[in-house]
Parts: sequence; structure tokens; C-alpha cells
Amino acid sequence: MKMPNFDPNHQPVLIHETLEYIAPKEGESILDVTLGLGGHSKAFLERVGPSGSLTGVDADSENLETASQSLSGFEGQTTFVHSNFQHLPALGLGTFDIIFADLGLSSPHLDNADKGFSIKHDGPLDMRFDRTSGITAAAMIKSLPEEELADIFYLYGEIRQSRKLAAVLKTDLPTTTYELSNSCEHVFAYKTSSFLPQVFQSLRIAVNSELIALDVLLTDGPKMLNSGGRLGVISFHSLEDRAVKQMFKKLSTPEIDERTGAVSKESEFELITRKAVKPTEKEVEENKRSRSAILRVLRKR
Repeated sequence: MKMPNFDPNHQPVLIHETLEYIAPKEGESILDVTLGLGGHSKAFLERVGPSGSLTGVDADSENLETASQSLSGFEGQTTFVHSNFQHLPALGLGTFDIIFADLGLSSPHLDNADKGFSIKHDGPLDMRFDRTSGITAAAMIKSLPEEELADIFYLYGEIRQSRKLAAVLKTDLPTTTYELSNSCEHVFAYKTSSFLPQVFQSLRIAVNSELIALDVLLTDGPKMLNSGGRLGVISFHSLEDRAVKQMFKKLSTPEIDERTGAVSKESEFELITRKAVKPTEKEVEENKRSRSAILRVLRKR
């Protein structure tokens, strides 16, 4: 089976494993709730052929524009929706054979300093996927009570010095990514570089309500699958993967009669991936951003 080729600078994470476990078939319908630059979706469309279709959802309008150009060869098969997938139930998109989410940042988010996600490049402390709405990370730091800010770092970044960090940020009120990094040095000192990813992750999750969106996907996504449909999720940190793993296990576990111990109702879903699917050493070497990626796939019977 021929595998797709991609620009290594914009290589979709776990693409070969995703195609193997989700196994798109001729004529199937796809919902990609994190369209990004369209890398995974392009591979899906190549597999489902001219009778297949794709609905791509993304909160970033610039990503949608880039993806629509990248997928222009599939005209008539694609629909693009500007929305965060936390609004999935309200979009009324129908049912699908494949629902997919890559929960990682797209390359432009990390490479474009103006978006405010990058540790390496100075830019405004924004971090919104959809820059037409919502509150920026800088505004969140300024507006939230210190205790609530500390909770964000503790819950979303598992940072033990969360209260000290929140106190420093409420004093400094950083407005750029470099200012945020400098503030962190007052808390973590020589360990700052090790903690910065967790700090940035915490703020990004809060700004974009990422765990709320994931909960919506895991709750409503399975209901939107056709019989035999697959839900695939690529996560990048333990909070996400734990939620995916637990929900997939719950959905695929049959109901047991407490009195007899016998199966009273078979599960409506089954696990396609019995354990976490991780990138190969070769992929991590070629694409460092893939190193923490985990794929899990669920199928509706």
C-alpha cells in the first residue's frame, strides 16, 4: 500500500499509524475537528477517493485558508467550518465514518511569533487559536484572581510552585512571551527552561478551554459515528491522554450484572488500539514535535 509523502517541515504526526488503525475506505465520510494545515485530511481524502467527503473544522481562520488551498484538488468533496470543536453539538454536522482530532499545535502556531505560543520567539502573549474572540493569555493573567491563576498552573501544568508563580505574574503582568519567560526565572531560576513548556501549556489550555473541548469531543463524537465508524485522537500530554484512555475504556466495556457477574449488555464500541500508539524513533528523529504524541482509536460496532 502506497504511503503519502509530506514536506518534513509540515509532516502530520503519526500519519502512517493513523492510516493503519483508522483505515479509511473508499466512499467514507470524514470529520477532522482539528484541520490545521490539512495534512492528515489530505491523506484521508486520498484513501476515500472521489466518492468520499471531508468536513474540516478549525478555530484558526488562517489555518482554514491554508488547508483549503492545500486541499483544492479535492474540490466538491470538502466543507470547511470556522469553529472550535467545543461547539460540536451546535454545528449540526450529522454523522460520519471517521472522526479525527490531532490535539497538538500546528506549525504556524509555533513558528509565528505573533500568535504568542512560542517559547523561542518573542511576541504578544496571545495564545488564542481563534483571534477573533476570547481573552488573550496576557489579559487572563491580569484579570484572574491570583488563586485561580495558581490553580491553572497546578491543574494544567502540574507545577508545584503554582502559587509563587501566580504571585509573580500578578506583579509583573507580562504582555509578551519573553516577558513571561523572564518572570518565570524569578520562580524557577536555573530550572526555568525545564518548566517553561508547562507554563505555556497551562495558559494555552486555559485560554482555549482545551480540556472542555476534549470532553465535548469524547462525549458527543461517539454519538456522531456511523456503524463501523472510527474515532481517532492524537494527544500530546498526560491530561489529554488520560481523558481519552478513560473514556475509550468506558465506552468499550460491556455492562456487567452485579448479581450474576454475567454480561448484561455488550458495549457499543470496541478499542482498535489496545495500547497507546507512539511514534517510531525514526519519526521522532525527523520531527521532534512528534516525540510526545499518542494515538488511540475507537470503533463503533
